[in-house]
Amino acid sequence: ANSQSSQRETIVVDVFNRGKYNITIHWHGVRQPRNPWTDGPEYITQCPIQPGTSFSQTVIFSKEEGTLWWHAHSGWFRTTVHGAIIIYPKPGAPYPFTKPHADVPIILGEWWKEDIVKIRQDFHESGGQPRDSDAYTINGQPGDLYPCSKQSMLKLEVKHGETYLLRIINAALNEILFFGVAKHSLTVVGADACYTKPFTTPYIAIAPGQTMDCLLNADQQPDRYYMAARAYLSGAGVDFDRTTTTAMVHYADPYWPSPSPDMPKLPDFNDTSAALNCSYSIRSLNSQWHSVAVPRVITERILTTISVNTLPCRADETCEGPDGRRLAASMNNISFVAPHIDVLEAYFYQISGVFGQRFPSFPPTVFNYTADVLPVELQIPRKGTQARVLRFNSNIEIVFQGTNLVAGIDHPMHLHGFSFYVVGWGFGNFDAQKDPLNYNLDDPQLRNTIIVPKNGWAAIRFKADNPGVWFMHCHFERHMTWGMETVFIVRSGRGQTQRVLPPPPDMPPC
Repeated sequence: ANSQSSQRETIVVDVFNRGKYNITIHWHGVRQPRNPWTDGPEYITQCPIQPGTSFSQTVIFSKEEGTLWWHAHSGWFRTTVHGAIIIYPKPGAPYPFTKPHADVPIILGEWWKEDIVKIRQDFHESGGQPRDSDAYTINGQPGDLYPCSKQSMLKLEVKHGETYLLRIINAALNEILFFGVAKHSLTVVGADACYTKPFTTPYIAIAPGQTMDCLLNADQQPDRYYMAARAYLSGAGVDFDRTTTTAMVHYADPYWPSPSPDMPKLPDFNDTSAALNCSYSIRSLNSQWHSVAVPRVITERILTTISVNTLPCRADETCEGPDGRRLAASMNNISFVAPHIDVLEAYFYQISGVFGQRFPSFPPTVFNYTADVLPVELQIPRKGTQARVLRFNSNIEIVFQGTNLVAGIDHPMHLHGFSFYVVGWGFGNFDAQKDPLNYNLDDPQLRNTIIVPKNGWAAIRFKADNPGVWFMHCHFERHMTWGMETVFIVRSGRGQTQRVLPPPPDMPPC
């Protein structure tokens, strides 16, 4: 199910769990001012909604405008439990581009022939990589290139000369995807519910968690054309689903169809420059009605490594990670362990022993993070539940530093409760003296999820003006499960409107 609202509206969603597993629902990219209680991540801001019970979730929209999405935030249930969130301009307010003839949600996903609960269980028990998906999907269907796909794949009918707004969401678990439409260009006008300077491209690269609003101008010879998506992968030696999902764009105008529809020319699966050039070509619109407010004076700086790691395999186990070890992941060498009481409840009610407050500002060990060969002992992280406390209204800069431990790979990093400005990025090790000189502080893209390049870095800035408990994690589900995550606790300010709202009466029990 998809959700529609207007900017600055508040909606209440009654979530009934009629399944047989615990579940939570996250409103991805919705700022939720002062309201972390219904943000959704399991054991971070709430305990799960148990089978046969319900939870009324208040969703508070503020500055967001464009496309976001909602998804399950427990287990790997977001595989199929997800939908679009469409936030229209306030009544009477125009789009910052010509109003499209129609807008169409395009949700890219992954599909397995087996129960996702068993996929996750086997993944956990093996200590290795998860099983590859069997298909990618567009709006739930794999398309013509799979023998198992239904005939009811998405068929988008267009009229020659009209423009359509494609609201593209990557709901896949573990893959960045290339997407395009044969013989048509896409004009990117929004990303993560923030308008952008328009730029035209034959394809986009979109990471799990990200959304992109793209204008499709139906300006080609009337015929049938495939839209398609397939994986981009930078990690060496990592298996992945190499299939291509398709849907159809067909013109309503009279035409004599060609024998077979054209396919879009998507980049090769390992074309890093194609993926990153697309991702980092985005700039904020920065107009009179959609201005930017990049923090200039930074009060707190954090440099965090984001690494794939290994842990020793227990004597009674057989592990499928490198050298018979168990794969893990970390931020600043801490592999996050989820507590049994949610962090928000423990913080709000001052319950001790649930989490620590010692997530470090810098890596505990400084090394050549992106070297071709690194000592094996650096692969072993420390396990723990460490959060970072931020002062209200402080200006934060975070530099995500990718490492080549085990194997370097891109990481789509997502922050709950905020959008952030992406002020810089690069390959290799971040240079704190030189790299900030090239920051874009004029019109950087405003995102909630950003691709940190393989063996590279990305720098973000935001104002910590949203009190509460907010999750940060890699949006590759396997990396989050391994522990590439942490928690920010933004203290309340002094004013009444600067404090966390009281909890709802029907919070799920722990």
